[in-house]
Amino acid sequence: MSRGSVPFGDGADGVQEPPVVLDWIEATNPKDRMLMGTIARRRAPLGSHAMWHPMPNRAEKLDLLEEQSAIRVQELIPLRYARMSVSPFTFYRGTALIMASDLAATPVSGIPVQCVGDAHIANFGIFMSPTRHLVFDVNDFDETLPGPWEWDVKRLVTSVEICARDRGFDKATRRRAVQECIRSYHASMDEFAQMDNLDVWYANLDVEKTLQEYTKNGMPSKTLRKAVNKALSKDSNHAAQKFGELVDGEPRFRSDPPELVPIDELKGYDHEGPLDVTIRTLFDRYKDNLYADRRQVLDSYHRYHDAARKVVGVGSVGTRVWVMLLSGRDVNDALVLQIKEAETSVLERFVGRSRFRTHGERVVQGQKVIQTTSDVLLGWTSMTTPEGLRKDYYVRQLWNGKGSIDLDHAGKEGIINTARMSAWALAHAHARTGDAMAISAYMGDDDTFDNAIVTFAKQYADQNELDYEVFMDAIKSGRLPCAK
Repeated sequence: MSRGSVPFGDGADGVQEPPVVLDWIEATNPKDRMLMGTIARRRAPLGSHAMWHPMPNRAEKLDLLEEQSAIRVQELIPLRYARMSVSPFTFYRGTALIMASDLAATPVSGIPVQCVGDAHIANFGIFMSPTRHLVFDVNDFDETLPGPWEWDVKRLVTSVEICARDRGFDKATRRRAVQECIRSYHASMDEFAQMDNLDVWYANLDVEKTLQEYTKNGMPSKTLRKAVNKALSKDSNHAAQKFGELVDGEPRFRSDPPELVPIDELKGYDHEGPLDVTIRTLFDRYKDNLYADRRQVLDSYHRYHDAARKVVGVGSVGTRVWVMLLSGRDVNDALVLQIKEAETSVLERFVGRSRFRTHGERVVQGQKVIQTTSDVLLGWTSMTTPEGLRKDYYVRQLWNGKGSIDLDHAGKEGIINTARMSAWALAHAHARTGDAMAISAYMGDDDTFDNAIVTFAKQYADQNELDYEVFMDAIKSGRLPCAK
């Protein structure tokens, strides 16, 4: 079980030890596993999860943002802050490190799972399975690392509260959305706790079946249907058409700075070596890490045409993200790959280092155990710069039936349905990688835990608004650069 919090400082070997230590004692038979979950309440009573009290030295949380920005592409930092400045919700999406540092001071049951690490509602969505079925699941794994399952739950449920505020919903609607989210997680975990291990592993949230179920139960979701229709059109050929053009008969990425910049237009990367060589090297090493059948598919796309730097997301702005344009049978048979830099997980300083050698492999291996089914071309790569710095990356198809829920325009039922599905997906990730019986038993048969999480979500959403004000003041004062 958890030994609780220990001081954050240097260990005997000079390496910083994490303040949260998960020392779970595993049991093998169902009765003991459920008993262990119940006993865990002694360490972290259910009601204790409602508490949120800022630490006395919390005032300079912006230091954490600046710490992240210091190792990213500097010319993109003003864009990062601009995207975060749109609303308290976009700010929240870019502050996973701040929340991780706050959660490190909260109670944990000690039951470990493979955490998503940044499990906010916008990081769940639609993608295409290898069987060409659309499924709903987690779709962002940059921060994944083994850790406390409660942290993922609190980040997700809080994001629902913040998103609902952003949409201008009244208090009753916001409370309903948050309650439905945690109830879905709780009920789903209870179901997984009763299932055989392989049944848990193969469970998935088929989007079409979910839409039919919602309609049958009088909960039609125009928001989800819209996302499905968009996802069906997103593949590599459409990506090549959207982001590329023919130049003298040769496919090239079009220039749309700062969002998309072909590598022959980029400046300031000389210290990393010729970009074309860098990207080809990353690609070759990525292929070496794939299973033979995946390499065979990739080898069929034998023509390399172009590469560019792409800006993605909110929290990821400033990380190095490359896209490669390849073709197979002819130029109309395109494959667009994304090669994204993998940084240190925001959880690492609080729960310890990954057991994998590189952060690219950490992301990929974490995704494979969390996600119902992953991109067949998912892999990792890395290289060392001329200055001796190792850069880690992971690789996937840029578009693989990937569809995001339009949270900016979703109605009440759209947000609530998305919250329910996201909670199911999160519970599934935790059940696949942790002890579903222990977690289910820990939460119990009543709504004590659920109510505590609802209370926490409201309190931390208030804290997020205060942090957002500090962030905006820092932009106005000139401390933080912001693109106009």
